[in-house]
Amino acid sequence: MAGLVPAIHVFVSDRHVDARPHSRRPEAAPGAGVTERTLQPHSIDGLKADIRRTAAARRDALPPDDRAAAAATIAKRPLPVTVAAGAIVSGFSPLKSEINPVPLMRVFAATGAQLALPVVMGKGKPLTMRAWAFGEPLVSGVWGIREPPPEAPEVFPDILIVPLLAFDRAGHRIGYGAGYYDMTIARLRGMKKVIAIGIGYAAQEIAEVPVTPRDAALDLVLTEREVIDLRKSAR
Repeated sequence: MAGLVPAIHVFVSDRHVDARPHSRRPEAAPGAGVTERTLQPHSIDGLKADIRRTAAARRDALPPDDRAAAAATIAKRPLPVTVAAGAIVSGFSPLKSEINPVPLMRVFAATGAQLALPVVMGKGKPLTMRAWAFGEPLVSGVWGIREPPPEAPEVFPDILIVPLLAFDRAGHRIGYGAGYYDMTIARLRGMKKVIAIGIGYAAQEIAEVPVTPRDAALDLVLTEREVIDLRKSAR
């Protein structure tokens, strides 16, 4: 697709993230102290912040027509999961240049799934998922994100469509840093079996996402290029 750029390789030194294409990965000199993942807890947050800035810029640079085409391409494929009778599927209201999940949400709704949208309940708290259907009203929530009104019932999704800034092929993602989806996925997985599906552009892929124990891995990642299924991978 025109305008979409290849996945980037995140190359980490002590204080630098080099977001260049995989084919241009530099060679580290012996003893230079360069690794592909900096695992020291004190440095993870700074590393993720660097990746967020780079990933947001790359996503913002994608032409609007390409963003729309990517969302449509994902929705035209057969669903990569089985939707059981009565299943609840949460989507999201796209923020800034996030890929639009609405075409995919319409496909899920056509199977008979009950849709839901997230509501931010406060810092350090999981998202509350509230039931919603196309045609029902939305209100403005945190950061102006459209969400169901307070009277909409809380539901507990079986399938979550998850936004992201960056992802890797191990199913790890980087969001905006508040940890809302990590907390939400962990909470739901403590209740029942759920499937977390990341959705984004192929250009958002990086070689490796630095992780901490609180980060919740995805089960699948959908881009305009492919379906990456992590369910067969050992975690």
